[in-house]
Amino acid sequence: MKKTWNLCLTVLLSVMLAAGIAPFQAEAKKPPKNYDEYTQVDVGKDGMVATAHPLASEIGAEVLKKGGNAIDASVAIQFALNVVEPMMSGIGGGGFMMVYDGKTKDTTIINSRERAPAGATPDMFLDENGKAIPFSERVTKGTAVGVPGTLKSLEKALDVWGTRSMRQLIAPSIKLAAKGFPIDSVLAEAISDYQDKLSRTAAKDVFLPNGEPLKEGDKLVQKDLAKTFKLIWLKGTDAFYDGKFARTLSNTVQDFGGSMTEEDLENYDVTIDKPMWGEYQGYQIATTPPPSSGGAFLLQMLNILDDFNLSQYDIRSWEKYQLLAETMHLSYADRAAYAGDPEFVNVPLKGLLHPDYIKERQKLISLDKVNKKPAAGDPWVYEEGSANYKQVEQPKDKIEGETTHFTVADRWGNVVSYTTTIEQLFGSGIMVPGYGVVLNNELTDFDAVPGGANEVQPNKRPLSSMTPTILFKDDKPVLTVGSPGGATIISSVLQTILYNIEYGMELKAAVEEPRIYTNNINSYRYEDDVPEDVINKLNGMGHKFGKSPVKIGNVQSIFIDHENGTFKGVADSSRNGAAIGVNLKHKR
Repeated sequence: MKKTWNLCLTVLLSVMLAAGIAPFQAEAKKPPKNYDEYTQVDVGKDGMVATAHPLASEIGAEVLKKGGNAIDASVAIQFALNVVEPMMSGIGGGGFMMVYDGKTKDTTIINSRERAPAGATPDMFLDENGKAIPFSERVTKGTAVGVPGTLKSLEKALDVWGTRSMRQLIAPSIKLAAKGFPIDSVLAEAISDYQDKLSRTAAKDVFLPNGEPLKEGDKLVQKDLAKTFKLIWLKGTDAFYDGKFARTLSNTVQDFGGSMTEEDLENYDVTIDKPMWGEYQGYQIATTPPPSSGGAFLLQMLNILDDFNLSQYDIRSWEKYQLLAETMHLSYADRAAYAGDPEFVNVPLKGLLHPDYIKERQKLISLDKVNKKPAAGDPWVYEEGSANYKQVEQPKDKIEGETTHFTVADRWGNVVSYTTTIEQLFGSGIMVPGYGVVLNNELTDFDAVPGGANEVQPNKRPLSSMTPTILFKDDKPVLTVGSPGGATIISSVLQTILYNIEYGMELKAAVEEPRIYTNNINSYRYEDDVPEDVINKLNGMGHKFGKSPVKIGNVQSIFIDHENGTFKGVADSSRNGAAIGVNLKHKR
């Protein structure tokens, strides 16, 4: 009887989708001929969506227009991003969803960070000589794939706050995957750049038809992914974590040298975390706790910079960039030494943010010279307990991953700030054959050389930098911030907050202001429009900024104006994102 019922549901869904009818009010609109018709800034009275892809923003906004809340919209957006940004996030990965509940006034994080399989070992990224396998090799192996958590996160969010079913919210993305859409420049570039990785797996048939990478404007059809989404429509998360799909996923990971089993998938669950809280210039900041390093070191950098009165210097002055660079060096040194999964290691959060420790770190910063040997301090002086790990030197060959961040606010006061990922572009490059799901490479976020706080251990979560953040004023949410970019995420969120609050810049200008990133004295990045004479000055002091600027991060942000009752959404121009405001003629 059950098989007959499932068959009937499958046929019904297929007929509805073939007819262009989504079984939910929020139907995916016909893809545009030109993505330029969307705007990166919008204002709404009844809600706001800001994502890195216009089609995902459209689907999320439609949920809000039809009476769904911010959490409902976020679930629909994540499914849509899996389709239109398959290189960035999806149900083959994980993330951190921060939710402010407009009714209870509570702020909560659903942590769907991937876990290492039970068969993972501390030395699994070492070769036969005990040396770290080059990052470019270990990133494509089955040992790089963590147990995915995103789908469980969406389920939990709907259980706690949702007003719509997962069936309703996944339906537009089933249609989008099955019928296809014109790919944008960001996806086209990613396919071209990573075609070698994709050509090794079932992904080649999707992104490299006839051996050639799809180009901008080509239609991307993902029938296998649509099939998987239909299974989820029918069976919920059991379609992913139990049964044939779980068996195929784990077997695929093992085929590429990993140890993942069906039991690893069956045993996975999300955690519900409280945010880390900090203060900066009259604002209360809610951000991510470990195993994300993002929140702790965002707050640490803000605390270090607070006494330097940064805005006394011009926004593109060498003095400002010098203070930023020196602060980043110290915080990233602490991050490398002390951050890890708190289920396994002691993380000195109180010590890292203790006022006396902050003063110690501030004394190491000067406008006159570069600290040539920025090193981790000793926050344990200000915290009970001790480290149950060593500080271990790691290879410097890691390439920072890319992911995606989006944010939603609704007319009932609910706010979501959500960073979601499969780590590198196209993750491990491994696609589950017959199901269209690209798998993450999150376990390469562990240290390659064991012994430190972030060494590989079974069931452990690798260190993350994801930093979805909400700022509050007078106990009301006023600003959401987040970004992709691996370890650069923290610096992107930091600078957006500094430019908006410290410098008083309008939000779009704050998001677009050129950013820098440096985590040690040999690793530097900067964006277009950092003045050439400033780069020369900084390099003359001993920094090592290169000759070519690069893009850093992709911030999506919402400003909530309680006085005027409006939402202002901003999408970063480094991708083809869109902010879409909701304005209802008749409120319900």
